[in-house]
Amino acid sequence: MTKTIHLLHFADAHIDIANYGRHDPDTALPIRVVDFLKALDQIVETAISAPLNTGGSQPVDLVIFAGDAYKDRNPQPTFQREWGRRIKRLSEAGIPTVLLVGNHDVSPASGRAHTLHEFSTLGVPHIHVADRIELLGPDQLGIPAQIITVPWVSRSRMLTREETAGKSLDEVLTMLEGAVTDAILGLLEDADPNLPLILTAHASVQGAKFGSERAVMLGHELVLSGRIVNDKRLDYVALGHIHKRQALNAKESHPPIVYPGSIEKIDFGEVREDKGFVLAQVGKGQTDWDFVDLKTRRFIDIKIDDLDADTFMADVMRQLPEPDKVADAICRVQISYPRDWEPLLDDNAILEHFDQALSVQIQKHRQSERRSRLGDTAAVETLTPNQLLETYWQTIGLESEEAEAMQALAKDVLGNSGDEA
Repeated sequence: MTKTIHLLHFADAHIDIANYGRHDPDTALPIRVVDFLKALDQIVETAISAPLNTGGSQPVDLVIFAGDAYKDRNPQPTFQREWGRRIKRLSEAGIPTVLLVGNHDVSPASGRAHTLHEFSTLGVPHIHVADRIELLGPDQLGIPAQIITVPWVSRSRMLTREETAGKSLDEVLTMLEGAVTDAILGLLEDADPNLPLILTAHASVQGAKFGSERAVMLGHELVLSGRIVNDKRLDYVALGHIHKRQALNAKESHPPIVYPGSIEKIDFGEVREDKGFVLAQVGKGQTDWDFVDLKTRRFIDIKIDDLDADTFMADVMRQLPEPDKVADAICRVQISYPRDWEPLLDDNAILEHFDQALSVQIQKHRQSERRSRLGDTAAVETLTPNQLLETYWQTIGLESEEAEAMQALAKDVLGNSGDEA
């Protein structure tokens, strides 16, 4: 019977994201960087002493990091040191660890080293840096398993200038997808059919749902086809690049196709997302897996409405949580009010209320007067679409030049129908 591989899969660490908060007095690191490192510590500790079905614990057989150790492609040496300390623990524990190169790990300059290069340059034991499409087997990993690695794929690595000359971006991406697909299919043919086979890729996959990470991603990119990741010769698909935790097929499907998501919340676009990693028992033709939650910094988003001009600040303060409920959290207060109520808002009172929080943002949604006066002049039914739009620009207070530009664009879109009531 083929051995089952005990696997830990995580991705998108982005340990150098330092938004919100201040610096930690003990480490001199930004507190948010410390948050990401604490999440990484939890992952490493689990890998070294993972819980087993028997109730005991032992190191996992394999760790796969599916790309993006950092946000910055030229990370500060301090951040590289902290990442290296954690990976060294996996090496010292003798755990085979695959570090897949993601888009934020690749140098922006051709020919320069990527951010994970030092592990292969120094030959760190048990650490395998995956910076090309290849098949790793038992000889490299030291365990009865196989991994097809698909790092972030650039056009220059897969296609020549002659092949792409005169082609549109869509045509180039289609060619790139074809080249990557052919490479993966070739490796699938080369794999031992008797050993568990894992595909790990730092890429978008058809059908995946993006989160707020679009803000830290680059423009147009390769999308792997569902045909590749659903190949039944695979026993687990370990993905990275998309920060939203998700499985792209049903829990009982084979192979599981899983994005574990990022290890910490990056911004308020991820406020409702759980963060964590995956533990899996990967066998030939049968894989069991689960998401594991991480303890991360709380994000609290508060929306303030139902305000009255006579009791404005009292209404605002009444809707805020108690100060002890927001201690050490990253908070955002969204307040919607008419623009002419601006003098009524006391920012300092709100900031003092959140004194125990790590960070607080006051986001002001100032509303312009938007009531239409159509009833005084004409029935809406008698106006053409173009006339309705002209009236709308006026009611929202759009500047004349911008209104003219918008109206011209509308006429191009509506054509002759814009003048028909």
